[in-house]
Amino acid sequence: MKKMLYSISFLALGVALSCQQKTDKNPVQPTMKKKAVVYQVFTRLFGNTNITNKPWGTIQENGVGKFADFNEKALQEIKNLGVTHIWYTGVPHHALINDYSAYGISNDDPDVVKGRAGSPYAVKDYYNVNPDLALDPAKRLEEFKELIDRTHNAGMKALIDIVPNHVARSYKGLTNPEGVSDFGANDNTLVEYDVNNNFYYIPNSQFRVPKWQNGYMPLGGEAHRVSDGKFDEVPAKWTGNGSRLAQPHFNDWYETVKVNYGVRPDGTEDFDQLPEGFDKEDYNAHFTFWEGKTVPDSWIKFRDIALYWLDFGVDGFRFDMAEMVPVEFWSYLNSNIKMKNPEAFLLAEVYNPKLYREYIQKGKMDYLYDKVELYDSIKHIMKGYGWTDHIPVVQKGMADIEHHMLHFLENHDEQRIASLDFAGKAELGKPAMVVSATISTSPTMIYFGQEVGEPGAEDAGFGKPTRTSIFDYIGVPHHQRWMNNKNFDGGQLSEGEKSLRDFYKRLLNFTISSDALMGEYQEIHFFNKDHTENYNHKVLSYVRWSENEKLIIVSNFDDANSYAFDLKVPKNVVEKWKLKEGSYTLEEELYMKANETLSIKNGQGSIDITLQPLESYIFKVVE
Repeated sequence: MKKMLYSISFLALGVALSCQQKTDKNPVQPTMKKKAVVYQVFTRLFGNTNITNKPWGTIQENGVGKFADFNEKALQEIKNLGVTHIWYTGVPHHALINDYSAYGISNDDPDVVKGRAGSPYAVKDYYNVNPDLALDPAKRLEEFKELIDRTHNAGMKALIDIVPNHVARSYKGLTNPEGVSDFGANDNTLVEYDVNNNFYYIPNSQFRVPKWQNGYMPLGGEAHRVSDGKFDEVPAKWTGNGSRLAQPHFNDWYETVKVNYGVRPDGTEDFDQLPEGFDKEDYNAHFTFWEGKTVPDSWIKFRDIALYWLDFGVDGFRFDMAEMVPVEFWSYLNSNIKMKNPEAFLLAEVYNPKLYREYIQKGKMDYLYDKVELYDSIKHIMKGYGWTDHIPVVQKGMADIEHHMLHFLENHDEQRIASLDFAGKAELGKPAMVVSATISTSPTMIYFGQEVGEPGAEDAGFGKPTRTSIFDYIGVPHHQRWMNNKNFDGGQLSEGEKSLRDFYKRLLNFTISSDALMGEYQEIHFFNKDHTENYNHKVLSYVRWSENEKLIIVSNFDDANSYAFDLKVPKNVVEKWKLKEGSYTLEEELYMKANETLSIKNGQGSIDITLQPLESYIFKVVE
């Protein structure tokens, strides 16, 4: 849930990269043997075949997907796309507008719910799952467990969200394990702060709903018996984004309350600090450090939640807005997780580049979003005003942590590539996807529907076009054509959509099988810019290699022009690869096109290449 944006110009980013921390010049060696590919799927949208798409439509009008829609066929097709992990977004029970009182679930107030289906980041009960997703809400946990088992049987790992910074204003656990109390249940509400309070309070106040702006009305103005412009909360709590107003602003995260991690209102910290140099220690040492120490109650609550879901069968987590929670907490939580499951996949949303190394090294995160650096750079190129020159600069600045920076072109927070406000055409993502998936050893993530060019064009209600709504019941048309009435065979896709999905399938399957993509990287872009006629800033080239595999990758980001040139492989690469004078066959790995030839003369390599608009080559050297 990207709640804040770090806007960095190309000039500013170049300066930032030149000033990157240089304390550890040795790249971190990846522990994975092959690349990982994460398929993010918005769980309630995946299996929905309803095409009504009425703004603010009810679950009966617009439909909803279920856990059961991820059947063996659907999961096998996802696996065949080249996926190793599925991130099931929106699984924990969050606040929503639907009546499940027959199941003992309290109704939520539209005045503090965004959309009708609700934000997945306003979690109402961490020990249960969204009842919308179950065929039988009384058996929703059992149905989710069956989905986890099916995912594992299909050969993939399952991830879910944990949202540590905030919870829904209406938080209430129905199935807490024995001895577990709800957030805030034991708080001293007479004070603003106590180290073991789960929330921050505004003493002697009453919460008031925001003043609605721009014509907004809950549920689009539809009358609802609970929606009366009021919400009972005395005393008022701080809002999720840190607002200390009893009446938060319309643009605040008013549907949530901020969790207290032992950070006093003045910003000082009420917990032990990690010793100097502990960023170099492994998770075992971090776990040992916290043993026997007194930590704030919220730390313990979230540790217990994470361990509960690991016991349930979940293989890892995506942590929302991790930078808004102290890094010491992450040291505590992640070391506990890794002690239970060393292979757990831990992905965090952090947008401030200055914090990357701290949250990886001290916080023991496996992966962070590479949003502000690589994604933003590639997006500028796709939109027509960025230069490929910026990408090698980004990679150089990330060299010591490159494995930990997960790459993506779409997720639920970002605009769809095919939306008019982004690229306007899904095919413009093809060279970007090749680069994103092959330039580093880090995992790759795609968002469901990306592989068939979903534009996110629906006006769903609270969620507006360019992003597929995460707040309302809605259908996802391009994805629905691939589902083909739950045959999951692409039967309704156009030829262009089929071709796009075939591209993603070829690319992702290559990445998860390649040795070289877990090996070394060197850009050859600037050498070719200086020495190769017709090569320019719309093209990017680099090499990847391991002991068993040598790759030359070149992409054309230009959607209008072809480029023909004699691509150079510099002498220092030829030396590292120990290539001799003469000719080598190049096998093209993406489309299995006709072989090309790498000629080595006077210690330098050359390849005669013609790149069509938006075309990429992945060449493998045959020795």
